[in-house]
Order: sequence, then C-alpha cells, then structure tokens
Amino acid sequence: MPASSPVRINLGHLRHMKAEGRKFAMLTAYDYPTATAAQAAGVHSLLIGDSMGTVILGHPSTRPVPLTLMITLGEAVRRGAPNVYLVGDMPYEAMVSDETAISAARRFRDEAGCDAVKFEAAAEHDRLVAKLAQAGLETIVHLGLRPQSVSSADGYRAQARDEASIKTVVSDACRMVAAGAHMLLLEAVPNEASQAVVAAVDVPVIGCGAGPACDGHVVVTQDLLGIGATPTPRFVPVFAQLGRAMEDAMRCWVQSSGDGSYPAPEHLYHVRKQPAARPTASS
Repeated sequence: MPASSPVRINLGHLRHMKAEGRKFAMLTAYDYPTATAAQAAGVHSLLIGDSMGTVILGHPSTRPVPLTLMITLGEAVRRGAPNVYLVGDMPYEAMVSDETAISAARRFRDEAGCDAVKFEAAAEHDRLVAKLAQAGLETIVHLGLRPQSVSSADGYRAQARDEASIKTVVSDACRMVAAGAHMLLLEAVPNEASQAVVAAVDVPVIGCGAGPACDGHVVVTQDLLGIGATPTPRFVPVFAQLGRAMEDAMRCWVQSSGDGSYPAPEHLYHVRKQPAARPTASS
C-alpha cells in the first residue's frame, strides 16, 4: 500500500508522474473522515464531486447540488486531507455564465482550499477555460460523458465509440488545452479514444471509465467501497462491501436495543461515591 505523502501534492507532482509513466489515483470525497482515510491510504487527489447529488443527497441527477453546500463540504475535505491535490467540481448552478463560473471557481480556491476546479465542457467552453487561466485558476476540463447534460437514467451511455466521435473528442481536447486547461478528464469512453487524446496533448489525462491509457483514474468512493444505493458502473472495482457491513451492524443495534442486551454494564455511567464526612471537634 502506498504511503501517505509527507508533502502537499501539486500540479507539478502529477505532471512528473505522467512524465515517468506512473499512474496517479483520485477518488471522490465529501466529508472529513473519508478525506482523512484517503490521504492515509496514499490517494494523490480528491474530487469534491457533484456526484454527491445522487450518492449523498439522493437526487436522481447531479444538477440540484448547491454550490454553497459543496464549498462547506470541501472545507471539511481539505481539513481531513491537507496534502492531496484537491479539486472542486463545478455544480450545474455555477455554469450559468462565465461570470458565475469564475466566481464559483474562486470560492473553491479561497474558501475550500482547492488546488483546481473541474467542469463539464461543451465545445464552446474554450473561452471560459481561457478566462479561468487568466484569473490564475487551475482547470480540469471534463469531456466524454457529461452527467449534468443527462436528463434521464438511460442517458448514461458511453461516448466516442466510433472514429468520427473519437476525432471530435480529440479536437475538443486539443482546443481546451490550447485555451489553458491544466488537465483533462475523460468519462465513459473506449481506451482507443483515451489513447488518441493522450497522444494529442501534453497535460495529464484522468480517466473515469476510460481505459488504461489515461495518466490517472478516478471513481466514486462509495462505489469502490460497496456503499452506493445505485447500481455500480461496470468500470468500478468493488474492493469492499461496507454497505452490507453497515446494515449488519445496524441490525445488531436494533436487536440489542429491543432485547435489552443494550445497554450493558460497560456502557453505563456510575454515581461517584461521596467521601465520608470527617467528624468535627464537637462530635
């Protein structure tokens, strides 16, 4: 298991890993204890993902997530993992205009302590990338499947699965990097598409279900740990079944509360014995 980094990871570290052919690991995090565990495990980067909309808040899509909530939870993640490369995921409400996006990006940096922001980019967003770069904000451009653009569950489908659409993704990637994008994220595309993008740009490319060609990989932590209440995407390795363990523990709690085995003597507080009063001279 990799050791926790003793120094704060920055963009330079990730670029150096890419140059050496070493892959970096990224996970989502929305709270302090998860962030603490991730840093201790050696995770290089954490994403305050708008996936919290479905994973934590129970919405059918990521769109309703409030920016203010993401900033608050981002502060907690940074406190738990001060050394990771922290990325704020721009929620749907932040992408109304270039001005709202830049304002949100500054909040992620200044209030949550993020190193970069990520946003789901349409073809015309190269202008926004340039503005963010001019403002001194590190930017990760999300291409391929863009969940904020999906209006129904059956819309979550792999992208860039033919030669023409692969060329489009490569063209978009090159345009975003030319505008100033510091990294790219490809979601739900074949490895052939990722290979083409990696070969065409010189910035780190993060894959989310995008094959081994990417320089790093990200998945939703709850999916990885078997906690998710929604079906796990095919590209996520499930390394634990914590959801089942949580349910078992809660079932034990219900039983012990009902049958009187809780609270046991070791769970009780006891009245302190008062010292005996000293006899007075008159007694």
